[in-house]
Amino acid sequence: MTVRAGRTQTCGKSEARTRLEHARAFADTAELALDTENDASLNVSASLAVLAGIASSDAVCCAVLGNRARGQNHREAVDLLSGVAAVGAEMSKNLARLLDLKDNAHYGVFFLSETKARQAVKWAQRMVTAAETAVLG
Repeated sequence: MTVRAGRTQTCGKSEARTRLEHARAFADTAELALDTENDASLNVSASLAVLAGIASSDAVCCAVLGNRARGQNHREAVDLLSGVAAVGAEMSKNLARLLDLKDNAHYGVFFLSETKARQAVKWAQRMVTAAETAVLG
């Protein structure tokens, strides 16, 4: 079943694998940033986790639906992703959680807590793992 929400871009398995590589790199780097002694690193870590979530969503949607969300509103990706059987419901929930942190992580004027940053990385890692299963089999 194809669910369309907002502006989309056609893509396929090749693009899915590329976005999956991006997702894994963002998630792994987000985890590394957690282990520094700098408070700003928590925001960097959460920001990278958000990017990992978006890239994971793109990978799954490209592989399964043949298109990915391309609108200015990242929430459109949550709706599109929710239409993917098997992994969509859980992944869309985690993407929504990550997007809730996006503005504060990327543009905020205060530091995120270590707890919030660790949650973001956990959600991103879950998304990447699910995307790897969906894209690579």
